[in-house]
Amino acid sequence: MDIRNIAIIAHVDHGKTSLVNALLKQGGVFRENQDVEDRVMDSNALERERGITILSKNCSAFYKNTKINIVDTPGHADFGGEVERVLKMVDGVLLVVDAFEGPMPQTRFVLEKALALNLKVVIVINKIDRPDARLDVVADEVLELMLDLNATDEQLDSPIVYCSARDGVATKDYKQPGKDMSPLFETIISHIDPPNMDESLPFQMLISSTEQNDYLGKLAVGKVETGRVKLNQTVYVKNYFDPTKKYSGKVVNIFNFDGLKRDNIEFGTAGDIVCLAGLSDVTIGDTISETPDMEPIPFVKISEPSVEMTFMVNDSPFAGKEGKFVTSRHIKERLYKEAVKDLSLQVEDGASADQFKVRGRGEMHLSILIENMRRDGYEFQVSRPRVLYKQIDGVRCEPIDKVVLDVPEDCVGTVMQSMGVKRGELISMNAIGSRMRLQFLVPSRGLFGYKSQLLTDTRGEGIMSSIFDSYQPYKGDIEGRNSGSLISYETGEAITYGLFNAQGRGRLLVRPGEKVYLGQVVGINPKGDDIVVNVCKKKQLTNTRSSASDDALKLTPIQTMSLEEALEFIADDELVEITPQNIRIRKAILDHQLRAKSHKPVVMDN
Repeated sequence: MDIRNIAIIAHVDHGKTSLVNALLKQGGVFRENQDVEDRVMDSNALERERGITILSKNCSAFYKNTKINIVDTPGHADFGGEVERVLKMVDGVLLVVDAFEGPMPQTRFVLEKALALNLKVVIVINKIDRPDARLDVVADEVLELMLDLNATDEQLDSPIVYCSARDGVATKDYKQPGKDMSPLFETIISHIDPPNMDESLPFQMLISSTEQNDYLGKLAVGKVETGRVKLNQTVYVKNYFDPTKKYSGKVVNIFNFDGLKRDNIEFGTAGDIVCLAGLSDVTIGDTISETPDMEPIPFVKISEPSVEMTFMVNDSPFAGKEGKFVTSRHIKERLYKEAVKDLSLQVEDGASADQFKVRGRGEMHLSILIENMRRDGYEFQVSRPRVLYKQIDGVRCEPIDKVVLDVPEDCVGTVMQSMGVKRGELISMNAIGSRMRLQFLVPSRGLFGYKSQLLTDTRGEGIMSSIFDSYQPYKGDIEGRNSGSLISYETGEAITYGLFNAQGRGRLLVRPGEKVYLGQVVGINPKGDDIVVNVCKKKQLTNTRSSASDDALKLTPIQTMSLEEALEFIADDELVEITPQNIRIRKAILDHQLRAKSHKPVVMDN
């Protein structure tokens, strides 16, 4: 059977996973009467909840006598490492671009990586059924982007296919409506080269992805570059970046991708993407060979992380009550195991035995890791995210992000003012329909917590996307948050009477009956100072004051913070306590007097 290996790459929300759905439906994977859920490739619970792709995944579709291996990749910039590592596994890419938004920051990033590897490109302009679609303009913008990235003449001749992934139609000429996805299938087969299928050479395979299976152990996924691999064959493993890593093993199982399923096969042939079991120590970037003297295949250098957080053992008064894995050994094992699977993640031991420094590509990258650990029963606490500085030619430099903001026209002034405070530098400003698209270069640290401010500045209509651009000399101090914290005076249960007295100071974060502890942040003070409040305070009962009068006390609705909101909110002297059941904000030093000695004095409001 003829084979094509492709990856689908794009900016977030441009329709990659929906396009895979359409290809699978019309590629003979499902029965005609089979009920197929939307975004079938987003199999992770967190992916379905958030509506984003987090991990690259493999599947295959069939058209006529051709098997098309498809890799669905994430679109969010924080998961760019997932895209970088799978591009060595494919021979071409489908570059998906929204018919209204056009090329966005992540579009540029993934296209640059694909062009650097000399991969064939098929441009897919998706969502052509949008009433505000700009088909000719977007096609020109994509070609301008390719010129800007120094594409070769052959790459500039990449075909353009117009699609509506939701409706499952594609066409070469958008003036002629499509009937199905056949034009896209035909373009893939005609434009993207088949892989090298020379089985006469010795077997060699580069590992681009690994998975853990409860029964088979570690699974290694990659494209067979040359030769063929057989069951029970002895193979040799080497690493391109680490010449000392050399060992041998036996292939226990071989799987290939048949639609969404994996089929047991007796041998994997050159050009196909397969999955091997039996090599327990294999990692992404390893080369598996038939003979011990073969040179490892070069692997891409994954972009370095730009954000760091400290993970530590939970030492709050409620520690160990809700989590299953609470010790430093548990947390360390999980973090280092995660770093092996995710090449964009770096983990190292911290200042003490119960602290670990974790570096990633952005806030979302790290928050997804935190949420997955939380759901798996881990309990720990984390510090505020901070950027990683570099010394370049003796100058202190910081990471700069390229930010694209789509905002209503009447909100441009407010957004420009906010960006000025964040040390942002305006690159371009264009009108797109009734909205304005602003591009800035902004220090990464200035974007911490800005998403919620943008929604306030634009009445909920602003859209923001960003991607790492470069390291530049330090831009100067940036104003931090302008609100303070309401801090619990004692450990106990929050009482309506105490909360009623405290709510005059700011917005509450806890409900009546909720357990709180000394030093926990129970509210937000908009005036900027930290205030200690006693939310556990009870009314003193006398013969003239009864508990029934508490019924007249009315509390304002509390503000419930998500994990991302909590990470954006906390100051340098605060931590987020993560448990399977709760997300709490607390002061790093819980005792009020010790905290006052080490920091600015706080107001006592008892």
